[in-house]
Amino acid sequence: MFPRTARNGVGAEWRATGFRHGYGATVTAPPVLLRRLLPEPGTLTAAEALDGIEFGDRAPADRPYVVLNMVATVDGAATVAGRTAPMSDPADRQLFHQLRTQVDAVLVGAGTARAERYGRLVRDAGRRAQRAARGLVPDPLAVVVSRSLALTPDLPLLADPHSRVVVVTASEGEVAGCAAQVSYLRPPPGEELELADALARLRAEHGVRSVLCEGGPTLNASLLPAGLVDELFLCIAPRLAGSAGSLTIAGSAPLGGPVELDLVWLLESDGALFARYALC
Repeated sequence: MFPRTARNGVGAEWRATGFRHGYGATVTAPPVLLRRLLPEPGTLTAAEALDGIEFGDRAPADRPYVVLNMVATVDGAATVAGRTAPMSDPADRQLFHQLRTQVDAVLVGAGTARAERYGRLVRDAGRRAQRAARGLVPDPLAVVVSRSLALTPDLPLLADPHSRVVVVTASEGEVAGCAAQVSYLRPPPGEELELADALARLRAEHGVRSVLCEGGPTLNASLLPAGLVDELFLCIAPRLAGSAGSLTIAGSAPLGGPVELDLVWLLESDGALFARYALC
């Protein structure tokens, strides 16, 4: 189903594979116009939708402000045949990459980093300039959660000399041969890996005030019950996955009850809905 051309009249000619997360995601395309449905009607680009959002200013005293960005089909699948690419379109990808210009760090589980072939997080020079203009370093810190250190140096992110990576792990080992600048955040000896502690240390030791979490569902299932997610950006793709789909964006999170969400805004493009929720 790729490439797609938005019905709003703004072209979306893609020069690359256009994966939502992955190594092949650097593309050049005109800005897609999004139709704002709530809180008031209008049209705007991804950059305009996120302008002035300043996540870091909302951070609590003891941890970063955490924003979760996910995509799902109408019937709730978080992946199709193990990937997010079949659910993504130009508007989703532009919002996805624009969110990366707004935060100090991008958090991802090792399984998602492997499946989506994560590379340099902000490869577009214009977006790196946007970050610098906001007072952020050009490349966000990459934070990869891997309890058993199931990572190899050929992962494009670890093979990129421009990238700074913190690996959150309970393993005592290291990934040898990485071109990226890699450090490790481990629990004290004999203690379990706790994401609340990891986030607190990212704030204290690395100055991280805002984090964009890109999943996957297993990582989300640890963050949500602990009350560590402040906002959810959800793209609802106009597709049904059926048996080709897997998981949900929250995996098997033991929430104990529904988590209340407050709808901040709702955008639409080419049948896809883009909702921004605050977690209550």
